[in-house]
Amino acid sequence: MTSKKTLITIVGPTAIGKTSLSIHLAKYFNTSILSCDSRQFYKEMSIGTAVPESEELAAATHYFIQNRSIFDDYNVGDFEKHALQQLEVLFKENPAQIMVGGSGLYVDAVLNGLDFFPKVNSSVRLQLQEEHKNDGLIALQQKLKVLDIESYNTIAIDNPQRIIRALEVTIGSGTPYSTFKNKEKTPRKFKSIIIGLKAERSVIYNRINQRVDLMVKNGLIEEVKKLYPNRQLNALQTVGYKELFNYFDGVFTKDFAIEEIKKNSRRFAKRQLTWFKKNENTIWFDYETEPKKIIDTIEKIKKKK
Repeated sequence: MTSKKTLITIVGPTAIGKTSLSIHLAKYFNTSILSCDSRQFYKEMSIGTAVPESEELAAATHYFIQNRSIFDDYNVGDFEKHALQQLEVLFKENPAQIMVGGSGLYVDAVLNGLDFFPKVNSSVRLQLQEEHKNDGLIALQQKLKVLDIESYNTIAIDNPQRIIRALEVTIGSGTPYSTFKNKEKTPRKFKSIIIGLKAERSVIYNRINQRVDLMVKNGLIEEVKKLYPNRQLNALQTVGYKELFNYFDGVFTKDFAIEEIKKNSRRFAKRQLTWFKKNENTIWFDYETEPKKIIDTIEKIKKKK
């Protein structure tokens, strides 16, 4: 007997309209929404992470939004565990649940499980972070190229966190990071339907630019200024915050920092699309598709599963 439990997951680049669609689906299926946006977890970060508006949060029960502090040590492994625990409870109330977010690694953790990596002494990461600060990203990239060419060729090479993580495991364990990946994982107790939202690149970029302007209008600079004393925290190493930290340091002008946020958000959207398009099971819709058409597609798939 196949499981009737179904997790409907909405993915796509930033500012494409995932939140709006998730609320339409939650209302139709009379169910709740799990957020898997790795920065919306943090209660001190709301404007820069585009946390849903109060009306949107009131329209459906949301989980994993502003439920942590930037001072908490919280990672993708913790999220996988907590999300699966929450789903186990929610599936008893309704066999259809919804997950939404643009953090590809966090989506994959819930749908497929994480690869196992050995524990490494924290001093290795601290040393690598110091090297990044002093020598720059290119030096770390070259180190990874020598120590683990497969990881160098496959991970997001312009993402310092990914580079440091790969080097941390490689150096700390004495075994390349890539050898720990793609192992057999525990099967999930639910079926998955993955809905992707897409648009022409020019449309996505224009929506991102408009969103950043709105964030600034709504108080992004003031929000980041409050967080500036804690700028070294891992949770704050993200687009929309790093650029304004440079403004407060006097490295960027305000206007240049805002343009950098737009540019880096566009780059992030490009990486998101690359990540999500790797999954051949994703059903893609134009971002302007009527929710009813998407719901009809989901209903047909659910009947087949």
